[in-house]
Amino acid sequence: MTVDALRAPDSRFEKLPNYSFAPNYIDDLPGYEGLRAHYIDVGPRDAKHTFFCLHGEPTWAYLYRKMIPIFTAAGHRVVAPDFFGFGRSDKPIDEATYTFDFHRDYLVQLIERLNLRSITLVVQDWGGLLGLTLPVHYPDRIDRMIVMNTTLGLGILPSEGFSDWKGFVAGNPDFDVAELMQRAVPTLTSGEAAAYGAPFPDTKSQAGVRRFPELVPITPEMDGVELSRKAADFLSNSWSGKAFMAIGMQDVVLGPPVMTTLREMINGCSKPLEIPEAGHFVQEHGDIVARAALEYFGV
Repeated sequence: MTVDALRAPDSRFEKLPNYSFAPNYIDDLPGYEGLRAHYIDVGPRDAKHTFFCLHGEPTWAYLYRKMIPIFTAAGHRVVAPDFFGFGRSDKPIDEATYTFDFHRDYLVQLIERLNLRSITLVVQDWGGLLGLTLPVHYPDRIDRMIVMNTTLGLGILPSEGFSDWKGFVAGNPDFDVAELMQRAVPTLTSGEAAAYGAPFPDTKSQAGVRRFPELVPITPEMDGVELSRKAADFLSNSWSGKAFMAIGMQDVVLGPPVMTTLREMINGCSKPLEIPEAGHFVQEHGDIVARAALEYFGV
C-alpha cells in the first residue's frame, strides 16, 4: 500500500545549534515500505549497552542533543529515531494513517532491523506511551530504562493539564512549533526553538502533531489500552531490570502526580531525580539526567 507523505527539505536541518549528528535512513521496513524513517546512530556498534531514545510531541531526535554526548563519551551506543510525522522521518498526509499501532509497530520493526540488544530504553511523553509497552515484548532485549515525564495509556485521563493540551491542539491545528517550544522552555535560544520547528515548513506537514493528542488512550475502548495494561502488569510483576526516573517538576501535563503513579507501577524504580526548574521537556536538562542515570547504573 502506498502512503502519500511529505519530506522536509534537507536545507531546513543545516547548522542546527549543538547538533552535528549524521542522519541515517531506512525506507523498506516491513509494513512501511516507501516511507523513509530517520534515526541517529552513534557510538560503537559493539557497545555493551545501547541507549534507545524516544521523543514525544511535538519534538524529534533534536530533543536528545544534550544526552547523546554523555552516553557516547561513556562508551555506549545511542539510537534516536524520529517517529513518522516528526523530525526527518516522512510525514504521511492522511491523518487517519496515524494510529497507536502504526507508531508502536515501527519501533518493533526498527529494533529488529538494527538487531538492538542490551537496550536502555530512554523515554518521555509519547516516547513512553509507546516505549513502555516494549519491555513486555522484548524482555530479552531491554534491561534498563530512563523514564522522564510520561505515562502509560491505561484508558484513564492522566491529568487536567492533558485535557487542556489536547484542547489547545484541536483549537490551533497549525500552531507554530518553534513558538510553543520557546514558551515551554524559556531558556531556549531562538536558534534552538527554530530547530524544533525545522521539520514543519507548513501546516500540511503537521498531521502527526495534530494527531498525537487524539491518540492518547484515555478511555477504555481506545487502541493501545489492552497492550498498555499488559505492559503495566509486566513492569509491576515481572520487570527485573534497572529503572531510573527523572521528573520535570514544573510540568502540568505529565508532572509529579502522574510520575508518582507511574513509579509505583515499575518494579524497583529508583527514587526520582527531581529537577525543580524543568517542565515537560526534561531533556533540555538532559546532561544532568544522563550523568545521574549513568551513575545509578554504574556504567
